[in-house]
Amino acid sequence: MNEKKKTAKITTIRSYLPEKILTNEDLVKEFEDWSIDKIYEKTGIKERHIAGENECASDLGIEAAKKLFKSGICKPEEIDFLLFCTQSPDYFLPTTACILQDKLGLTKSCGALDFNLGCSGFVYGLSLAKGLIESNLANKILFITAETYTKFINSKDKSVRTIFGDGAAATLIEAVESDDEFIGPFVFGTDGKGAENLIVPTGGLRQPKNSNTSIEYTDKSGNIRSKDNLFMNGVEIYNFTLETVPAVFNSLLLKANLSINNIDYFVFHQANKFMLEALRKKLGILPERFYNNIENVGNTVSSTIPIALEELIKEEKLKEGNKVMLIGFGVGYSWAGTTITI
Repeated sequence: MNEKKKTAKITTIRSYLPEKILTNEDLVKEFEDWSIDKIYEKTGIKERHIAGENECASDLGIEAAKKLFKSGICKPEEIDFLLFCTQSPDYFLPTTACILQDKLGLTKSCGALDFNLGCSGFVYGLSLAKGLIESNLANKILFITAETYTKFINSKDKSVRTIFGDGAAATLIEAVESDDEFIGPFVFGTDGKGAENLIVPTGGLRQPKNSNTSIEYTDKSGNIRSKDNLFMNGVEIYNFTLETVPAVFNSLLLKANLSINNIDYFVFHQANKFMLEALRKKLGILPERFYNNIENVGNTVSSTIPIALEELIKEEKLKEGNKVMLIGFGVGYSWAGTTITI
């Protein structure tokens, strides 16, 4: 009798959102030339969660992981590898994943690493987890995505303040014995020429912060920011997305030897409602098979896809055996797509 092969599978997902909420009603008090309806029309977002002044990405990740462990599906001491995806780490060094290992009570024999990817980070993390498990380097992987982009945003920059929220997700990926594939195949892509279109210019070694970089300026649209703040060229990001995602979509179907009708659900990075709806129509995906949960969460960067998956499962829209296409895209430019089986 042939033994079944060792393969990686997502077992559960738990998310955490900060307590503080920024609503459209709050925003219009600050931006008098905007209305509640105008903000919603442009973004599809009604509210977003904001990390506290002393609340870092690791704190959000810890809360998400605690919820996962509290579910009883796994104990901290069973985790043999920790992956942490963030672009807002606690420190330049040490690695935030090492801090998480200690605070979560994981064993000292547990591997731990950070990787810096934004909107494509969840799909990239699944590929790392799959590789670790199927090469017999790990059996139970805790994959945490957490981001506090709002700490990079100038409060007077409505171009990004209306879009981004903070949040985290903890995903358990385990080794199972099966002849089926539960994660994969993957399609990846990178175009660093687009780096300047979604960037915090200072804070790294290329351009350290100083008294001059904090000087605010006003752009042609009336948004105020400094070089120390997040900048997004919305038009370029939109054009990149509508050009890149359809190619990823088609390449992934071809690589997986599937048709659009073989996919039960499509969960893309929750950038904004306008962009997602444009993609859905361009790809010919039925509304009932395309998820959008950005309304009460905002764009949480690497956590948008796992938060959406958790909600789909809670709402019983996803059931065991369903096949889901995931595509992440954005900052970098970086993109990645995969399919998973629930």
